[in-house]
Parts: sequence; structure tokens; C-alpha cells
Amino acid sequence: MKLRHEAPGLSGGWYRPLSDGAMHQIAEAAFRLLEKSGMAVYSPAAFAAFQAAGAPTDAEQQRVWLPRSLVEDAIASNPSSITLFSRDGEADCILENNRVHYGTGGTAIYVLDPDTGERRQSTIEDVARNAFMVQRLENVHLFTINVFPNEIETVDDIDINRFFHSLDNTTKHVMGGIYTMAGLKQAVTMCEMIAGSPGALHEKPFASFITLIISPFKIDHDYGDMTCYLAEKGLPVVVPTEPICGTTAPITLAANVLTHIAETLGGIALVQSVRKGAPGICGSVGSITNLRTMDHLGGPIERALLNAAVSQLAQQFELPLYSTAGTTDSLIVDTQATYESAMSNLLVAMSGANYIHDAAGLMEADLTVSYEKLIIDDEILGMCQRVLRGIEVNDDTLAVDLMIEKGPGQDYLGEEHTVQHMREEFFVPKLANRRKRGQKGADQDALATARQIAADLLAAPAATCLDPGIREQILSTWPSIRPGRSQASR
Repeated sequence: MKLRHEAPGLSGGWYRPLSDGAMHQIAEAAFRLLEKSGMAVYSPAAFAAFQAAGAPTDAEQQRVWLPRSLVEDAIASNPSSITLFSRDGEADCILENNRVHYGTGGTAIYVLDPDTGERRQSTIEDVARNAFMVQRLENVHLFTINVFPNEIETVDDIDINRFFHSLDNTTKHVMGGIYTMAGLKQAVTMCEMIAGSPGALHEKPFASFITLIISPFKIDHDYGDMTCYLAEKGLPVVVPTEPICGTTAPITLAANVLTHIAETLGGIALVQSVRKGAPGICGSVGSITNLRTMDHLGGPIERALLNAAVSQLAQQFELPLYSTAGTTDSLIVDTQATYESAMSNLLVAMSGANYIHDAAGLMEADLTVSYEKLIIDDEILGMCQRVLRGIEVNDDTLAVDLMIEKGPGQDYLGEEHTVQHMREEFFVPKLANRRKRGQKGADQDALATARQIAADLLAAPAATCLDPGIREQILSTWPSIRPGRSQASR
């Protein structure tokens, strides 16, 4: 009998840091902020879209005010359910209600080298390797491109390289941040080639894109134009915001949650101003400040509180949410890295956040990815999945008749009921050491096991996830694509 697989999309919503009254107060304040203070909009396309939608504007100040009615109309027209498709249909992620999914993220600029353990700059090879590993991790449901190819010198070549090597190494959904409009258009064209046509990609988008609202309350030239382009194409676009307590947002958690929800609603309003019904995804990435150094922090428990609170509000508005958890400020894969990642992943998952990015592999305040930590976090996420599955109660699982039949003082080891349920009732870890002292392997720690699993995965033969003919067509169309893992063995 196979172990039970916890499929993507289990329901959360059990953890609610905000009362109903607090949610209402924050929502009302968000509408008021957008109407009275508005947003600075430096993108010509975004400014024109807001004007066409009827928003009051000031061209000299590059300022847009968003009436409550406009924002409410945007919330109503934005899809409440968005599917991030996998190419093989095995890991489709349906973002709706309180369904929970996990993925990577961060666009880190460093990795801990899996061979030396030393931190070094990330490369195209690391993009490919991370996608290859995610393809094989059971509890990481989609791949958000998590490292930067530092060797790419021409900025317009970054997007095509990142998306190609991701799609070449995983059939799971690929999501990524974007760097230039030229690069974005190349990536979209490549995805259309893989899908077979623009219409086929629109019908089942296996790639999605992340822009950004710049805190506090700014839509810049490039991200605004790219958001408009994606909305017009009808492709899923995340409009996240990253307010930091004490620097780009007031220091209190309540004010940070308010900034989060107001700014990302501004992004949804932009998407819907361009094209009614376009798939916009809210986003929350913010955190708190280390007041000793003024640095951004990745692993504080308050970050989990913030993202869980935004999750509640997104569910209230019936908007799909891209959230954040699983990060740590530790510089090495140690006890701190595991407890910070585990606490935030569990709390945000229990809040019902639809897609939790950064959930696996990320560390050092989002600067570095570790291959061993990818393995450890996959196990943490498996435990989160088991929590979300909860306890199934029915006549069979209660086993009342069996207990009456057996009577007092009897064991259940040989019962058919035990055989039927023993492999699916419990989460079975790959890393946790449950041996007794003195047994063979009792001194093997989880990090060493994770390191071995990562090494075994990376030693597997390279293989493309693309149709060979389309792959060759892509490489001939864009000679700027650098060699990576799946090409190295060819």
C-alpha cells in the first residue's frame, strides 16, 4: 500500500490573528487610504489605465486617487479562483478560499554550494538544479524561480534564461519575478511556443509572473507597464507589496497589515482597470525591521503574524493570495533555521493562505538558498500538510465496534483495521531520526540525511521536461540562453 499523498489544496483557515471587528476596521481604513491619499503612479500605461477607469488623477504629481467604488468593482471583477496549471496535470494549484499550496521563492543572489558548503554567487546552473529538485519534492507544489543568474551580464537576457531553465527542469507550475519588459515579452513568447499557441497558454497558464507595488504606495514605471502588459494578455500576475515595519510602513503590526492590504488592492485595481476579469493575485511579502541595524528580517514570528492576517483579509475579499513563510535569518542550516521556518510555515498554512512562496530553501534574510534546506523544508511542509488534513472522524476511524469486540486489555496489532490505516494515518518523515540509542544509524542527524538526499537527487541524470523539438526551436530563437544542467549532459 502506498503512503497517502497530501495533495495540493488542503484547507486552512484555522488560525485567525484578527477578530472580525479588526478585519472590518482594517478593510475600511484601506478603502479610505486609497481614496484620500491614493498612489504615486510613474508608469504611463498604469496612469492611463486608471484614468480610463475613472480614477481622479494629477499628471503633474503623477498621483492617482482610487474611489471606493472603483476598488470594490475591481474586487468583484477579479477572479476569486485562479488555477496555476502544471504542464503534466499532476500538480495543478487552485488558488481560492482557504486552499493552501507551497513553493520556493526569493530570487536569492547566493547559494550554499552543495559540494563545498560555502556560500557563493548563484548561477544559471543553480536555477536549473533548484527546478530539478523541486520537480522531485512531494510537498513543494510549484516552483517560484528562487535564485538569480549572476553570470548574465545583459539585463534583457535574464528573464528568458531564468524561465527557460526552470521550464526545462520541472513540469510543475513556474512563477517568476521579471526584470525588463523586453525580457518579459521573450518569456511569454517562449511559453506560448511551449503551449502551442497564445490561446492555449491563456486557457491553461503553466507560468505566471510577479511584479511589485513599491512601498509606500508607489507603482513604478517598469513594474506598472509590465503589470498592464500581463493583464492585457490575461495571464496570471501577482501584485505583491513588501512594507517593512518602521521603515516603509509605520512600526506597528496593525499599520503594516493595513499597508499590505491597501497597496495590493491598488494592484488589483490596476489589473482590473486594464482588463476586467484578468487573473490578478494579491501578494504579501513584508516583514519587520531589525531596529539595531535597520535591516529587513526574514525569520521573525511577527512576519508570520502579518502574512496570516493578510490571508484573513484576502479570504474576506475572496481574492487569491500569494503569501510568504518559511524564511530564516540564520546564516547556516541550523536549529534557528528550522524552528523559524517551521513556525512561520505552519502558522501561515493554518491561516489558509493560498500560495505560500519562500516556503522551502530560503535563508539569510532571503539572500541565500540552501539545497539541504530545500529537503528539510519539504519535510516541514509535509508535517504542515498533515496538520491541515486534520483528524478524520467516521464510523470506521472511530472503530467502536472493533473496541467492543476486542474488549478490555487487548491489543490491536494484528487487526485488519490496523493494516488498513497504518500507512495513511501518520506522517512518515524521511529525515527525523526515530531510532533508539545504540541502534545502527542512531547517530545520524537530520542535516546529514538531508545533505545525502540532496546529493543523490543532484547526481541523477539530467533530463529535459520539454518536447525536444520545441526545445531546439527555443534555443535557436534565443541564442542568448546559456547552457544549464539539462544541456550539460547533451
